[in-house]
Amino acid sequence: MTIKNGKYFKYGAFILIFLIGLIAVGLYLMPHDEPVQPEAFLQLDHTSEVNAVAFSPDGKFVLSGYSDGTLKLWDVSNGREIRTFQGHSKSVKAVAFSPDGQFVLSGSWDQTLKLWDVSTGDEIRTFKGHSSFVNAVAFSPDGKLALSGSGDLFSNKDHTLKFWKVSSGQQIRSIKAHSSSINAVAFSPNGKVVLSGSYDKMLNLWNVSNGHHIRTLGGHSNWVRAVAFSPDGKFALSGSSDKTLKLFDLSNMGRFRTLIGHTKSVNAVAFSPDGQFALSGSWDKTMKLWELSSGREISTFEGHSKSVNAVAFSPDGKFVLSGSGDGSTRLWQTGNLKP
Repeated sequence: MTIKNGKYFKYGAFILIFLIGLIAVGLYLMPHDEPVQPEAFLQLDHTSEVNAVAFSPDGKFVLSGYSDGTLKLWDVSNGREIRTFQGHSKSVKAVAFSPDGQFVLSGSWDQTLKLWDVSTGDEIRTFKGHSSFVNAVAFSPDGKLALSGSGDLFSNKDHTLKFWKVSSGQQIRSIKAHSSSINAVAFSPNGKVVLSGSYDKMLNLWNVSNGHHIRTLGGHSNWVRAVAFSPDGKFALSGSSDKTLKLFDLSNMGRFRTLIGHTKSVNAVAFSPDGQFALSGSWDKTMKLWELSSGREISTFEGHSKSVNAVAFSPDGKFVLSGSGDGSTRLWQTGNLKP
């Protein structure tokens, strides 16, 4: 009888230890408040610094712009390079897909914009008129207009926003928009307003139909490097050399929330397709994912060996893209994002 009881005790102790182990593993796997650190599952390498990235509207392709003056189109499904767009004589600083995905627009330090045919890689036209670097470009939501922002920190040249007819390349308006270089531009979702960000630390809102200034959004203590409109057009997001992001409520006199987490300049920002989350890329070599309702940092994406210069969400919000000074464009999974 004593022997049997000893066996039962040993078996019971073993089961107890096993259950405690299961509970410990379960607690470890439970969601935590600390930011998650995802891993890239696709890396697209080039020998030159990546300055700009974009997803095609259908999410099947990725476009990267490089300091060697080229653009590259990649297949998301397998990471294969489809084609290279060549024509700029200096660094490509900005890229954008047309709303129908048939064309791409690029802006360069050679002071031009170029329009390209996605299916062939052919250059369709060059937009000339800037007298300084073209740092930012955007398509209007209907694809009929192109917008560009220009300037150079070390000179008084240009500092203009220019509007162009995509079909002809004709410049239809030029606005002296800031007192220093314009680094970022965006169209509102309805196409009626554009947003610009500058080294003068300000964001400005402009009426597309007449070019009139609508409002200035202040709050940053250093250069504004990136801007974006929320999908519903009610908010604006900015990234700055002051290491912060700011979320501006455009329906409430431009009141803002500051997102703090990066340790160096914020170079790029993007809204998720549902407008509930934001991405940021920084000189601190990381990309961060933020929940906008709370301002909470959700994830930190690490792995780049140099600054993260560009970020983008896929159209379905399941993937994010980062472009870095280390020459790589990386694709990451976000999982099922829920606010």
